[in-house]
Amino acid sequence: MRDPLQPFAANESFQFECTPRVACFNACCRDLVQALTPYDALRLRRGLGLTSGRFLAQFTRRHTGPGSGLPVATLIPADRPLRRCPFVTESGCGVYPDRPASCRIYPLVRSVCRSRATGELTESFYLLREPHCRGFEGPTRQRVDEWVACQGLSDYNRENDRLLELIALKNRRHPGPLSSATGDRIFTALYDADAFRAALAGGRLPGGTALCEQFPGAARGDDLALLHAGLAWARHLIATDGETA
Repeated sequence: MRDPLQPFAANESFQFECTPRVACFNACCRDLVQALTPYDALRLRRGLGLTSGRFLAQFTRRHTGPGSGLPVATLIPADRPLRRCPFVTESGCGVYPDRPASCRIYPLVRSVCRSRATGELTESFYLLREPHCRGFEGPTRQRVDEWVACQGLSDYNRENDRLLELIALKNRRHPGPLSSATGDRIFTALYDADAFRAALAGGRLPGGTALCEQFPGAARGDDLALLHAGLAWARHLIATDGETA
């Protein structure tokens, strides 16, 4: 049986189109195991007009990433038999402008590694040919860079790549499980924006003054600046074994 995941060069083109005319439309939104990056969660809850606490409670569960050992939010499937995405509708994705990166990039898979010597990022792409998918029968051909552009992936890739430093630091300093308290703090810093902003603005976060100076919009409503501050705080917790938290 051919491996469904095939290495794919950035200058290669592939034939793919996903529309309601395709026989398997919405099939990839079932049997869901959907992990969210912090930026995915930011975009979704902001697009839905929800507080971070409400979004997390209503749509996600918390797990530990099998590779990173960091806390991760995953979507709760909408029903038990089909395990559908909670945002899929008969006419397609109900959160399409803010859909997660893994949904945007499909049928491609992107892998990124960072050089320890230079810090330079190297990305690799793979084409995922799942047996059920009829999208490859569509008429549209595009290169990887064209797909990345048309799916609005640049912002997602840039923000998600910021996690690499945190993951590498965690694996160096704490190859085993994090303490419950440190895991809770990191989850809040990365996913629960409203709780983290309240702690930052209220002076309840050790080192918070320095974070506010480094990320001036974080305590004043800039969600992206707050996420960057949360990543910096998470790195600080890992580097200090949570001792200053």
